[in-house]
Amino acid sequence: MSDPVVIVGAGLAAYHCAREFRKLDTETPLFIVARDGAGFYSKPMLSNALAAGKSPEALVMKSAEKMAEELNATIWPRCDMASFDPSVRAVSMADGRQLRYRDLVLALGADPIRLPLTGEAAQQVLSVNDLDDYARFAGQLPAEGVVAILGAGLIGCEFANDLLVRGLRPVLIDPAAWPLSRLVPREAGDWLRRRLEAAGVSFRLGVAAQAVETADDGYRIVLADGEVIQAALVLSAVGLAPRVALARAAGLDVARGIVVGRDLQTSAPHVWALGDCAEVAGMSLPFVMPIMQQARALAATLAGQAAPVRYPAMPAIVKTPACPTVVAPCWRDGDCTWQIEADDGALVARRLSGEGVLKGFVLMGEGVKQRQALVPQLLPWLD
Repeated sequence: MSDPVVIVGAGLAAYHCAREFRKLDTETPLFIVARDGAGFYSKPMLSNALAAGKSPEALVMKSAEKMAEELNATIWPRCDMASFDPSVRAVSMADGRQLRYRDLVLALGADPIRLPLTGEAAQQVLSVNDLDDYARFAGQLPAEGVVAILGAGLIGCEFANDLLVRGLRPVLIDPAAWPLSRLVPREAGDWLRRRLEAAGVSFRLGVAAQAVETADDGYRIVLADGEVIQAALVLSAVGLAPRVALARAAGLDVARGIVVGRDLQTSAPHVWALGDCAEVAGMSLPFVMPIMQQARALAATLAGQAAPVRYPAMPAIVKTPACPTVVAPCWRDGDCTWQIEADDGALVARRLSGEGVLKGFVLMGEGVKQRQALVPQLLPWLD
């Protein structure tokens, strides 16, 4: 028997790559090593599971056993990779098991960024990055009261909207002056804020959280300007950092993520990376559609049909029903300006080059209806 293709990770990137690979190659042995339970679920569902009425258990669409059967794969759940050695093509697990590989696919994901908070309750701040995290979060949700969310980016806004379904009072705290500040212009951020406020979300913008302390009824969040917010629960949603430690220890090139080219190969032969841990052609894109493009391309390459990854224009839907939002970010915009049209019912913001070429857009409210008309005007992100 030949050495297997070994995929480390069991998230969207890993499982989509495995599925695409099996469409092209049904014979090569396939191993999947997962630090979690290896059940298949949709990670984007975590930030709107309350509105969908989904318990942590109900979010799992297929068990590890079912995935192993469908993929004709061996799956090791709850198994941490301790190291890998590209010179001998071997992976070592924390429990002492070892695997030789024909090709190694790193789909390691990313870790939540931890703010440098002080206070005796700083370590009790929750983050939701996987199903285990969500189970802890759901188990600690209060029946009523305030939930403080650190970070008013995409995930923070989605969780805030979702908490409204439970009758809770979310407060979004962010040092930026408007929500989604990394993705949208201020006019769009303010438009979103007003609609979320009308639905019941509160904001503390332009100020950072400094400390989290215990209180009789939960927590005290101390802000940099001295304001204190009382909350029953504190959730951090300030972003993710690609998991690169094991790749760096193995001698791979690492920048923000594990550096790969359009073929998704790392600096070591027969070692590949995709998903949240990877920096593809200089870009880290932790969104569903780019990850699926990566998985499809890498699966073809692993099956002997070399295919560089391509990114068409891929708008992202922000799951905030109180303010429907679609964002097509402009990752390499150069000298561009925003052209914004807004009224009470819709906002349409176009990111235009100096020559008037559409580079990106933001659509909100009734403006989302223009998505189909605008997407064909966008150039591919990576062609």
